[in-house]
Amino acid sequence: MTVRVATADLISRARAGDGDAFHELTAPHRRELQVHCYRMLGSVQDAEDALQDTMLSAWQGLGEFEGRASLRTWLYRIATNRCLNARRSASRQPATEWNIPDVDPPEPTRLGEVVWLEPFPDALLEGAIEVPLGPEARYEQTESISLAFVTALQVLPPRQLAVLILRDVLGFHANEVADMLDSTVESVTSALKRARASLQRRRPPNADHEPPPAPDSPVEDAIVAKFVSAYESADLEAVVALLTDDVFISMPPMPFEYEGRDVVARFCAGIFGAGRRFDLVPTRANGQPAFGTYLRAPDGSCHGVGLFVLTLTGDRICAMTRFENSVLPWFGLPRSLPSRPSQR
Repeated sequence: MTVRVATADLISRARAGDGDAFHELTAPHRRELQVHCYRMLGSVQDAEDALQDTMLSAWQGLGEFEGRASLRTWLYRIATNRCLNARRSASRQPATEWNIPDVDPPEPTRLGEVVWLEPFPDALLEGAIEVPLGPEARYEQTESISLAFVTALQVLPPRQLAVLILRDVLGFHANEVADMLDSTVESVTSALKRARASLQRRRPPNADHEPPPAPDSPVEDAIVAKFVSAYESADLEAVVALLTDDVFISMPPMPFEYEGRDVVARFCAGIFGAGRRFDLVPTRANGQPAFGTYLRAPDGSCHGVGLFVLTLTGDRICAMTRFENSVLPWFGLPRSLPSRPSQR
């Protein structure tokens, strides 16, 4: 049985109410659709909600699928419009106050806009970023899931955001995007031009750096090992030696942002100077090295206080993003670590 005939058979069975057939039909696309929703919304939780809405709408509307476009394209149409609705109606997570006890932070360089940003576990990228892209794609899949890129997307107007992702990230043709958005090719082309210009203006300060080392390469492993050793031992000099001159720290949902090695050094000095000592547990987020961060308590236990994600350039760290401890379970990380007898 050819793929086309098998797909037609599944569609026919699903239209007749066969839930297993619908799942088999849509399962190959779920991961990439979840990543698409994440790029549009910047939040793992919102992306999961949008994905569920997409699947429900697809199940309910399968009778309207005419087969003029591929099933994948039809699902992207639904997902994109669900995300646009979410962007227009969402009550975004508000900024939170500084919440690190006994630490008086330096004056921030600026206050960030995208306080709802959440990290995306690499485990959910498997099977999602290996899919073939259309000929119009301008970004590597790994770049287009990075924290810096997803953050930049969030400040685009919703329609420009959708057009840029569909055209430049996924590589759909202009006429396909126009059909997805019930628009015209001219409108899509205009929106794409404005989105590209806006994205260029908002490029992060480290956008011109060397590319990061390959994941799990010896260079990446060496930087990560040095960072873990320095941070766990509260060796401020060793931490600062790993940073670029224009290193950038952000910490959503707190809006505090710091740019430049001197102010980041003062920030880290405040953390270490308060007597806070940590254990770091490695993981990966957005294709980047990440760590569950656990604060050592006097009794030897370690309590999860957040997640660090590193952005690398060459053999240096050009950005660090700190997230709240509520994200730890998404990465299979515990809320706390067992007591360390040697510390009692």
